[in-house]
Amino acid sequence: MSDSTVSTNGDYVNFYQYKGKHTGILGWLLSVDHKRIGLLYLGSMVTFFLVGMTLGFFMRLELWNPGQDIMGPQTYNALFTLHGIIMIFLVIIPGIPAGFGNFFLPIQIGAEDVSFPRLNLFSWYLYTIGGLLAVASLFLSGGPIDTGWTFYAPYSLRTGTEVIMPLMAAFILGFSSILTGVNFVTTVHRLRAPGMTFFKLPLFIWALYSTAWIQIIGTPIIGITILLVVVERLFGVGLFDPAMGGDPILFQHLFWIYSHPAVYIMILPAMGVVSEIIPTFARKTIFGYGAIAVSSIAIAFVGTLVWGHHMFTSGMSDESRWVYSFLTFIVALPSGVKIFNWVATMYKGSIKAETPFLYVMAFIFLFSIGGLTGLVLGSLATDVHLHDTYFVVAHFHYVMFGGTIFIFFAALHYWFPKMFGKMYNTKIANIALAIMVVGFNMLYFTFFILGYLGMPRRYYDYLPEFQGMHQFATVGSWVMIAGILLMFINLFLGLKNGKKSGNNPWGGMTLEWTVPSPPPLLNFKKIPTVKYGPYEYEHYDEVTNNVN
Repeated sequence: MSDSTVSTNGDYVNFYQYKGKHTGILGWLLSVDHKRIGLLYLGSMVTFFLVGMTLGFFMRLELWNPGQDIMGPQTYNALFTLHGIIMIFLVIIPGIPAGFGNFFLPIQIGAEDVSFPRLNLFSWYLYTIGGLLAVASLFLSGGPIDTGWTFYAPYSLRTGTEVIMPLMAAFILGFSSILTGVNFVTTVHRLRAPGMTFFKLPLFIWALYSTAWIQIIGTPIIGITILLVVVERLFGVGLFDPAMGGDPILFQHLFWIYSHPAVYIMILPAMGVVSEIIPTFARKTIFGYGAIAVSSIAIAFVGTLVWGHHMFTSGMSDESRWVYSFLTFIVALPSGVKIFNWVATMYKGSIKAETPFLYVMAFIFLFSIGGLTGLVLGSLATDVHLHDTYFVVAHFHYVMFGGTIFIFFAALHYWFPKMFGKMYNTKIANIALAIMVVGFNMLYFTFFILGYLGMPRRYYDYLPEFQGMHQFATVGSWVMIAGILLMFINLFLGLKNGKKSGNNPWGGMTLEWTVPSPPPLLNFKKIPTVKYGPYEYEHYDEVTNNVN
């Protein structure tokens, strides 16, 4: 893709219009252009998100009344397992890094592409193969996996359902994640534009860089753990099954050593997007750039030390429990740094409340609820009572859905005009957001109350006194789904019939706003020289007038 002949007479060649060796669908499936690969990821993720949302819809229908309504317990177990696997491994973990990171990381650092373009395409194929295997496991003769997305031993070793295929799907997805992390770290170190020091990087790049190190260091652990479960099922080795001398608590340690840092793979890139959107719409230099940048590294580091707070009721020693509880409170500090700095950035700013900014406001509200309730679960005295109840489900969804997915939607609306050169209907987008927020809180805040009252999670049946709240939550799920569908329809209509957006409709300062919309095949006619930080609005005219 570095062949300069793709430019004619000094004019830009739109990467959508480029006629290379392959055209049509092959032009996409065999492309090594980071922008096309980013869009392939985004299209795949939206598809898997809709599949996971559909599974959740049927789960809520089953919970309308006590007892069996539309499915039995085995089918319900399969649905919540696949819902978790799809949403975690196929949407939330790769969503922002692999999708928006692939598209915008090279442009934001002034590079033509990532360091390893072919490896980048290969990682998308691994992602797609893993996703298709996970969905295909629903239809195998042994029955779909029913272990929950955590694959806890010894049940995952003894169940007669099809466990090996979804485990191998997760293993393949892990390889995709590692390759993306290696690519991003190398790209940030080697391909930054002249003058772009680390402390002139956009904060989105800091978040992706921190996340990439977690992907590289943490993902092999879960890969090895998954392989050990497969080996034990096939050969009866006895690593985790206590009946054969194994230790199921060892599995939990190995699983959460990766999976808690994975929470930060999910949320750190979202925080990076927030740090892009707020200064753009506040028209103000971000408050505490260095603190926000370093806090990303701090979250990535401290987040690797707190996995044990998922295991307070597993029988670990009292000393271990209070150490993990203490570290859980410590990891909240760098997250708090970000939130306070975002709020300080908005203080006395010239705020323009466009759709992406409104998504960020919803995120701050919902994620703060998720974070504060996480401290409730990180406290030993309360966790013992709330562990494995709907309170945990509510906390998890406020952090992951109210956090990562809402910012995934914010990023879609923020960078949509740059990716496609067209604008969506902002009024409909705002209405869709309002519907989503109402439905989200109807659904998941009710879970806090259910959990506090003792409703255990992952049950397809419940006591009659919980029926009213379950029905209220189910209606909330319908409201939320209506908002999500309206949002996607509006974006599709914008893609099809939207007005031209211009190169910089939001007034952003980072390098992607200095190139045409959509970006050219070669991102820059000439690699830029960076003089200023990414949010120094006192230099706005000088930066934006220097359009490639």
